Amino acid sequence: MGIRFTVLSSGSTGNATVVDNGETKVLIDVGFSAKKMEALMKERELAADSIDAIVITHEHSDHIKGLGALARKYDLPIYANEKTWVELDRQIGVIAEENKRVMETGGFEEFGTLRVESFGISHDAAEPVGYCFYEGDQKLSVVTDLGYMSEKVKEKITDSDALVLETNHDVDMLRVGHYPWSIKRRILGDKGHLSNEAAGEALCDVMTNKTKSVYMAHLSRDHNLMDLARLTVNNIVQERAPESKQLRLMDTYFDRSTKWDVLGSE
Repeated sequence: MGIRFTVLSSGSTGNATVVDNGETKVLIDVGFSAKKMEALMKERELAADSIDAIVITHEHSDHIKGLGALARKYDLPIYANEKTWVELDRQIGVIAEENKRVMETGGFEEFGTLRVESFGISHDAAEPVGYCFYEGDQKLSVVTDLGYMSEKVKEKITDSDALVLETNHDVDMLRVGHYPWSIKRRILGDKGHLSNEAAGEALCDVMTNKTKSVYMAHLSRDHNLMDLARLTVNNIVQERAPESKQLRLMDTYFDRSTKWDVLGSE
């Protein structure tokens, strides 16, 4: 059936996405308690015990909060690079050795016909990554929690059918917001989070005629609005690539899942 995916939830409070090719289901991050993860999956008629593998982007709590509990309950293998595993071992409790899988940055894993590639990104974590998923000629890229979009990252995610792309904050809202300047500086820095404007500019560089949908993800609840993110990204795309009529800008939610998106469907 090719690739389908759902963003179970995305934001500063927690993040998780499921990718399914009909034979294999891969969970990206476990940013909620096991109980909440089960509820989110149930929204999309998914049973937690149907998950075949978990891949981790980085060790921050909004990406691994329920990782240990979920993996132990359902005996799930976890894939992460070595530096991330050092941090995970300190935070998620005991994991069966056979379920601790090392997937080095830049490496590939194959789950049946579903191929998964990791790539390095810039964030204040041990060794953060994004992921590309391939099934035949279909490609899904998931990239959040990065301070800026490097040329290497752009190269990896170019020509995707769909993207889950960080639009974390509006720069003006962040600058006048209530956060201490030290936190604002972190968010705005090269190892922080991608703004609406930066996401829009990067999108123009990586999308092709193949790219049909972009899910705006990891929005700040304090310094962004979904309508603002959509408007900002759309304005940039229309200015730089007005011929991109087929592109759909899709919402994600901090408290519920997105509908299944099936690559290749209209």
